[in-house]
Amino acid sequence: MELDNIEKLVEKYFEANTTVAEEEQLRDYFSQEKVATHLEQYKPMFNYFSIAKEERYTKQVPLKPSVNYYKWISVAAAVVLTFGIYFGNQYQENKRLEQEKAEYAYQETKKAFELLAENFNRGTEKVAYLKEFEEAKQKIYNNN
Repeated sequence: MELDNIEKLVEKYFEANTTVAEEEQLRDYFSQEKVATHLEQYKPMFNYFSIAKEERYTKQVPLKPSVNYYKWISVAAAVVLTFGIYFGNQYQENKRLEQEKAEYAYQETKKAFELLAENFNRGTEKVAYLKEFEEAKQKIYNNN
């Protein structure tokens, strides 16, 4: 009966359904010298669990890191700052060049519009002469 019970407990153990007391029964069974031959393969595993349960870490855990990270943090901060200044200056220079190009384009456009306005004014004068000519022509033809 005990062997049948152990087999059921092993199945439950591998399905992760055992209680702590049932696992203790399994460890006790596999710590014996006589184990059923078809269950021999599980003996090293359960013996390891029994031994591992008793192990303790005895070394002191350092609360402060042994490596001084502040030096590396300051180096990293200096590198980041250097890149920031370099790329920041490059961005400002590009922005200044774009602004100069925009100002030049504005001045050239302004000159083009002034030239266009001057030519329109000449055209307006010619239209005024044409209007006077038309009025004079109408007076001459109407008098006849």
